Amino acid sequence: MPKKEKEAEVFESVTDGLKQIYKSKIRPLEEAYKFGEFYSPVLTDGDFDAKPMVLLLGQYSVGKTSFIRYLLGRDFPGQHIGPEPTTDRFIAVMHGREDKTTPGNALAVSPNMPFRGLEMFGNGFLSKFQGAQLDSPLLHHVTFIDTPGILSGEKQRIGRSYDFTTVIEWFAARADVILLLFDAHKLDISDEFRNAIEALKGHDDKIRVVLNKADRIDAQALLRVYGALMWSLGKVIKTPECVRVYIGSFWDEPLQCNQWSRELLEAEMRGLLMDLKNVPKNAAVRKVNELVKRVRLAKAHAHIIGHLKKEMPSMFGKEKAQRKLVETLEDHFLKIHRTYNLPVGDFPDVNKFRTTMDAHDLSKFPKLDLKAIQHLEDVLTIDIPRLMAMFPQEGTNNPSQLAGVSDSLAHLAVHQPPPQQITYAPPAPAPAPRPAPQAYAPGPFDAPPPAAWAISSEDKQRYDTVFNTLNPTNGFISGAAVRPVLERSGLAVDMLRQVWNLSDIDRDGHLDADEFAVAMHLTRELASGSMPSPPAALPPDMMPPSKR
Repeated sequence: MPKKEKEAEVFESVTDGLKQIYKSKIRPLEEAYKFGEFYSPVLTDGDFDAKPMVLLLGQYSVGKTSFIRYLLGRDFPGQHIGPEPTTDRFIAVMHGREDKTTPGNALAVSPNMPFRGLEMFGNGFLSKFQGAQLDSPLLHHVTFIDTPGILSGEKQRIGRSYDFTTVIEWFAARADVILLLFDAHKLDISDEFRNAIEALKGHDDKIRVVLNKADRIDAQALLRVYGALMWSLGKVIKTPECVRVYIGSFWDEPLQCNQWSRELLEAEMRGLLMDLKNVPKNAAVRKVNELVKRVRLAKAHAHIIGHLKKEMPSMFGKEKAQRKLVETLEDHFLKIHRTYNLPVGDFPDVNKFRTTMDAHDLSKFPKLDLKAIQHLEDVLTIDIPRLMAMFPQEGTNNPSQLAGVSDSLAHLAVHQPPPQQITYAPPAPAPAPRPAPQAYAPGPFDAPPPAAWAISSEDKQRYDTVFNTLNPTNGFISGAAVRPVLERSGLAVDMLRQVWNLSDIDRDGHLDADEFAVAMHLTRELASGSMPSPPAALPPDMMPPSKR
């Protein structure tokens, strides 16, 4: 069978596997403990089959709609572009055989669309939501969500017929990439935009920042604007990691800047386009990652409800007891955390949980179902790792599909300058070439250059997903947690013992994410026969960069 067909089957089997796992082991618990009313609604087949989603957020007139038009290379139905606030609704830009718009209510009830969960926001939101369908090659692989421009002031927030921040949370949970667009001429972050950015907490890995319209200011001003943007983001995005920022001008007009700025902006714009090309490639891994997040939340939710249910009286005084339990949720969360050893990051926001709990009767919930909890444990420790092993080594998608993404973006020349401006060869006739200055050659006693890590970024991402399913504590997992994963390779115990000794680089009896990746890589190489036996010492190219 050709390799492309084999990878397509693998991708389909992973998606089908996720559906089966969710329907048989996760959804029954969610329905029993009303998980969808506390977090996000139950998932449908449309959620699993959905194309990767790119969510665009920003103040008004920062170029969100123009950015989508720039990628598509044409107008799309329902678009409005102008210096004034033009887009007044959420627009899902999707593939269709003909150009048309679809009202939000129709999208929300369509079984083939991933928007069934939006029914929870009612007609107030659905009347401000629509789908735009057009026959664009890029939309075969990705869906764009255009959002209303966010204005400053309290009047706009109060005047909305829906909770903007809650809607953003819903889309952010399902998006593969979140683009925050800023105008280089006005770095305004209004209160509502700040709330929307803060609602993205937990999705930091999806966020990309775009400083748009950067070709209309000189290099010195651009440097100052970039610094001001990073300072502003540091006050809003509460994460120790640095957010990736792309600088460019994403519309149909040529860049209006000098040669130095042109080279910088074109390199940045190519970087963002390459990032977007990889979205379909990582879509299946993203779905697995999101399902793992959901399972961990559902597990913590079931323990919380089960604990509160156990604290309720069996006969009289139920209302008073529930009020007292809700008022002291912080203490009960701490008790549940210590009793069941649940990670703190899996617990919900206590104030949001308290608000939702006020609308429910605790006595109507079932007791903690240990069998259902065990099903979730099996999902995290057995089903998901087994499913991850089904991904082909080259990636998680069909190479022909990735080529299709590149072809659909081929019309973007990133505003290449005239040929004479990018010709770096010397003019003819050229003088005899002078020998170039000799680059520094390492001496006989210099240390050799560090070897590249043998574990690719794609493999590392898959190993990290498995690592997160093993409930790491402070970034480490024990040997007892690692053992079942490594034993599924079928290798002999003596060989697995050598793998553990090689992987536990710090000799602390635990593995961090990099050490776990080394263990998984060694196990795979040994199981496939690429490595006949474990090496006596860890090769330099397998040593994680963080351990060198």
